[in-house]
Amino acid sequence: MTASTAEPSLKRVIGPGLLLLFVVGDILGTGVYALTGKVANEVGGAVWLPFLLAFVVALLTAFSYLELVTKYPRAAGAALYTHKAFGLHFLTFMVAYAVMCSGLTSASSASKAFAGNFGSALHADLAPTAVALGFITLVALINFRGVGESVKANVVLTCVELTGLLIVIAIGAWAIGGGEGDLSRLGDFNTPPGESIALSVTAATALAFFAMVGFEDSVNMAEETRDPVRIFPKVMLTGICLTGLIYVLVAISSVALVPPAQLGEGETPLLKVVQAGAPGFPIWLFAWITMFAVANSALINMMMASRLLYGMANEKVLPRVLGWVHPTRRTPWVGIVFTTLIAFGLIWFADLTALGGTTALLLLCVFTVVNIAVLVLRRDRVEHDHFHAPTVIPVLGALACAFLASPLSGRAAEDYKVAGVLLLIGVGLWAITYTVNRFVRHEEPHHLVE
Repeated sequence: MTASTAEPSLKRVIGPGLLLLFVVGDILGTGVYALTGKVANEVGGAVWLPFLLAFVVALLTAFSYLELVTKYPRAAGAALYTHKAFGLHFLTFMVAYAVMCSGLTSASSASKAFAGNFGSALHADLAPTAVALGFITLVALINFRGVGESVKANVVLTCVELTGLLIVIAIGAWAIGGGEGDLSRLGDFNTPPGESIALSVTAATALAFFAMVGFEDSVNMAEETRDPVRIFPKVMLTGICLTGLIYVLVAISSVALVPPAQLGEGETPLLKVVQAGAPGFPIWLFAWITMFAVANSALINMMMASRLLYGMANEKVLPRVLGWVHPTRRTPWVGIVFTTLIAFGLIWFADLTALGGTTALLLLCVFTVVNIAVLVLRRDRVEHDHFHAPTVIPVLGALACAFLASPLSGRAAEDYKVAGVLLLIGVGLWAITYTVNRFVRHEEPHHLVE
């Protein structure tokens, strides 16, 4: 292939600073803003512990992602690693589809969180489901119109999200320093009769893990990062550690200022923390900050889901109609409609806890596969030097992720119901496409996962 006919490559414009902001910005958002109270419902005053354990599990998995992204610095993520390790087209499809579904459940949970904060900002008693459906429709329209994404724009979005959490931490520190907080709650465990503390903690950790997801998306920026083999390890680990520290401090501030039972009521837990610690603080301002953070999460996840659907359709692993592009807007309109309809169903039938739990469940399954793939791919040698995780880390990561994804962790049955329905839709889509491709004798595509 000559230079004139070669496919253009992605432009390497992301340095360490922008990559760090991308990692931090992708992790921050709906999880901690919306689910801190739900985690408190599970474990009581020791709400900081599940966030700490979720951070440890994410850190273990991050080591596996770092070995793989520096070994294969390409923008394909978990699907690429799965195919290289196992070579099973169906498994590769289901991993990619699970990542897409995690984006839909995350966007749906963001919509519900947006609705709760919207009512608080306007001081109005609004129907939250109607607001959430209206919001996700607006996201779909923006998605259809075309949103020029830029990592530099993520700097502004990340700063807004981070500002909201730093406000909570600062208010907590000020109130506790003034003797207003009750730190004794940090050691209280709220365990239902007949349930062990350990089971309560693992169930809460399985839910809190939703707040730590997002770091895995950064590997898709590998082809646009300057010297990814060198800078990815330091940047990703720094980003995860920063967000883990922020989450633990937010959890401590929250439960010290608001009793766990009150924190778990409704869908705006951090608003209650601000009200309790700084009654004079303009609550409407914090509500808008929260809405901006979760709105950004919803838009990014819906864009990711529709584009992933478009890509899978173009590779003939989904019906080609899902890859249709609008002739003037140049956006995947059928994929946008399809993913929006699924989001409608999730908003209507699933509550916020189930949506957050389902997002974590789907990604924990993907992370289990990725941790195993690291070990399998040790036999595949590459010519360049790359990050190498100590063998015990992916082993522990696989075991931890598999445990948190299993019923042994105390995970709610509703998570499996929602995830099961979504994955059954995926199996049906794969089966339809496979049958049609065989019938028309299309050659099976290879370049998606090569």
